[in-house]
Amino acid sequence: MQRRTSLQLIAVSTLSSSWAAHAHHGWSSFDLDRPIYLEGKAAKVKWQNPHTELMLEIPAGMKLPADLATRSIPAQTAPVDAPALLKKASLPKRTDKAWEIELAPLARMEAWKVPEIKNGQSLALLGFTFKDEKGSPIVRAEFLWLDGKSYALRSSPA
Repeated sequence: MQRRTSLQLIAVSTLSSSWAAHAHHGWSSFDLDRPIYLEGKAAKVKWQNPHTELMLEIPAGMKLPADLATRSIPAQTAPVDAPALLKKASLPKRTDKAWEIELAPLARMEAWKVPEIKNGQSLALLGFTFKDEKGSPIVRAEFLWLDGKSYALRSSPA
């Protein structure tokens, strides 16, 4: 009886661990060679750890902004080649009307002084989705444009 209970506890903890790992995506899950640009309105914002999340409702006919490759990005402590990413950016190939967006952890959002995003607020971002855009429409944001300001989210401000 004791052995069976131990085995059940191990099974439950293993399943819980694998579910948690699946629910939170590490950088290795994303295609860092293909930055994509999205803009729209925030919905279902969760201002919480392990990172801020929201659903981004995409308008019909979204286009890359003409100035995207020349936008100024603030310096950050991580070695990120922002000009190259901005020049390489493209729109997603898939046509989902809503994308799940993973932003930075709250401590980093606070370090950048990103104001709390509200439902219905307009924003734009550059980030990464899964290789070949397979799976759910999820983007891990690298850069955020909100209320006329730019934020670099991979690390703390330099």
